[in-house]
Amino acid sequence: MDVDAEEGTLLKFAPFQSTVDEGFWHRLSSLKLNKLRLDESPMPITGFLAPCSHKQVPSRLTLLAESLPSEDQKQSSSLPATLNQGNRNRCPVPGILYNTNTLEGFNAIDRVSLLETEAKKIWDDIHNGKVEESSSVLLRFMVISFAELKNWSFCYWFAFPALMLDPAARVVSLRSASQCLSLEQAESLSSACNEWQNLNLDVTAGVLFFLVCIASDSRVTLRHLADWEACMDDGQKVLFGFYDPCNVPYPGWPLRNYLAYICIRWGLEKVHFLCYRETRGFADLGFSLIGEASISVSPEWKTRDCTPKAVGWEVNKGNAKPNFISLAKAMDPTSLAISSADLNLKLMKWRAVPDLNLSILSATRCLILGAGTLGCEVARLLMAWGFRKITMLDSGKVAISNPLRQSLYTLDDCGEFKAIAAVRSLNRIFPAVEAEGIVMAIPMPGHPVAEQEEQSMLEDCKRLHDLVECHDVIFLLTDTRESRWLPTLLCSSANKIAITAALGFESFVVMRHGAGPLSMIKDSGALSSLSAEMHNLSLTNRMGKRRLGCYFCNDVVAPVDSTANRTLDQQCTVALPGLASITSGYAVKLLAGILQDRLGIFADAEFANSANNPSSENCLGILPHQIRGSLSQMSMITLVGHASCSCTGCSSTVILEYQKRGLDFVLQAINTPMYLEDRTGLTELKKSADSFNLDWEVGTDDAEDDCVEI
Repeated sequence: MDVDAEEGTLLKFAPFQSTVDEGFWHRLSSLKLNKLRLDESPMPITGFLAPCSHKQVPSRLTLLAESLPSEDQKQSSSLPATLNQGNRNRCPVPGILYNTNTLEGFNAIDRVSLLETEAKKIWDDIHNGKVEESSSVLLRFMVISFAELKNWSFCYWFAFPALMLDPAARVVSLRSASQCLSLEQAESLSSACNEWQNLNLDVTAGVLFFLVCIASDSRVTLRHLADWEACMDDGQKVLFGFYDPCNVPYPGWPLRNYLAYICIRWGLEKVHFLCYRETRGFADLGFSLIGEASISVSPEWKTRDCTPKAVGWEVNKGNAKPNFISLAKAMDPTSLAISSADLNLKLMKWRAVPDLNLSILSATRCLILGAGTLGCEVARLLMAWGFRKITMLDSGKVAISNPLRQSLYTLDDCGEFKAIAAVRSLNRIFPAVEAEGIVMAIPMPGHPVAEQEEQSMLEDCKRLHDLVECHDVIFLLTDTRESRWLPTLLCSSANKIAITAALGFESFVVMRHGAGPLSMIKDSGALSSLSAEMHNLSLTNRMGKRRLGCYFCNDVVAPVDSTANRTLDQQCTVALPGLASITSGYAVKLLAGILQDRLGIFADAEFANSANNPSSENCLGILPHQIRGSLSQMSMITLVGHASCSCTGCSSTVILEYQKRGLDFVLQAINTPMYLEDRTGLTELKKSADSFNLDWEVGTDDAEDDCVEI
């Protein structure tokens, strides 16, 4: 390189250039959503710099994913230990990030004040001797940014603060290093530079500024800045060297603060410097520069209280303006879907529900029984709440009347099994969902089976039992009352969370089943020795409080065939449009609340507008037992119903009988209409009340009307 400069002219400095890796923005987005949220506090970051290694391409200060602290790492103004490992191509440089919550906040930043603040840090580091400990502090940088996470676009602006010499430095001479050194000196300097990083990585890692000491015998050694006085005592010629990231015929930006440091620290007025550059990772003295600068400053510079002016905002395409980047198209669709799906929930944690536990939601396994109007809505809302493991069970097929009311289907799905079509739709909506569709009918009391069909029915019972066992939550969303009996029995036996939702024409009911009657017994082997007092004991739970009832606890008759002898309007689910959406919203919200409560399934029933709610610390509000609402009245109430000792679904009588006899008990309950009433004492209860002329027919509460999809 043939370089010349007119003596006495102002010394030019090539401006810094920056680049930001996509991984940095991904990491920042994750930090913003999961940890920072609304926090706009300055964040220490680390940039990486290297000597220029190509004559046509300058080096840049680069931000990578590891430039940011991890989500569980405390903020620190020092460089992370893992970044101090020697790497000549990735020398760490300390920086600070100011990330705003809004674009308006970004535009309102006082850039002059911020630049002065960062320049003051450099000024203080020079005066307090920190530069000798870590010379990279002379290259402190700053980034202001705004992350638009909804669209994955980012606005940012770099600043590289440089103290302004007054008067400005002037160039005395500037030549390529090979022209300024003898052959022996050049060979020795090349060798010393190539070995500088390789021999003592633990000592020289990240040392961007150093001393080049040339002995009288032409032997060259590189030393730390703190050794300057020792070098002078030895009578050696000293050059102030630095890693120059620029590829132009004049020094790079790092020399500005270097000269300020040399002037303040040692009071020199003539400075010989080396702009060290490489080619393919090896010292290139024809490409490197050696120069002499003349510097003189006003007396105020020698007092620490006077901070000089600073410059340094990066220029974008010749103009003073920020950079914009969009990563939406570059992101993997599935990864983008996952991040976007969690966005609303993580934003909820920022301000509204900071204690919301999202991990328990994503880990919970949900079994939805019924893929009709309610099943479709519940599945979609589960995904919106962050649930990722969903199994849908249904035996029906998509009818031509379904797509308008059942949100997971289109006309193209007509004729397919609902469970399969629903899961396919869930995967289209959110590819990361772990969904499974199971085509199966639920065995029901009042629907006896022929002898040749018994084995198939028992296999269905066993399969349903296994499904309940391997899921955490079961939604009972089927169309008939009797189809909810076996799932209720299985949930009570296994002590699983069960949530029922049912629709009438303009009313609805949502309820959570209480804990099972045997939940207080830790030793399953004790079941065989239980005595008659278990009948009363089973009405309390492990917390010593009355158990909440299940869907069948208020019934005075066993579930029977509710589909026979019904007209068309009674066979179809006739409900006001939108009612299923409201009902499903309450059902999924109720589940989320149960999972957030420290007592879980044992949580007490709470009431709206009550000052005595024992679990008021639940971050999602109260946990009622039952929610009943009416669209015609625009009203909603919360109720509680405790467990009944005569319940056909959850009493200790039927649970013990099921655990002793297993599928034989289920088969008898299905084929013998009066068996459940006789076994639970409902028959005797009705006989004892005959003198009161009570009507024991099934009630017609339209909020629990049993209907069949056609």
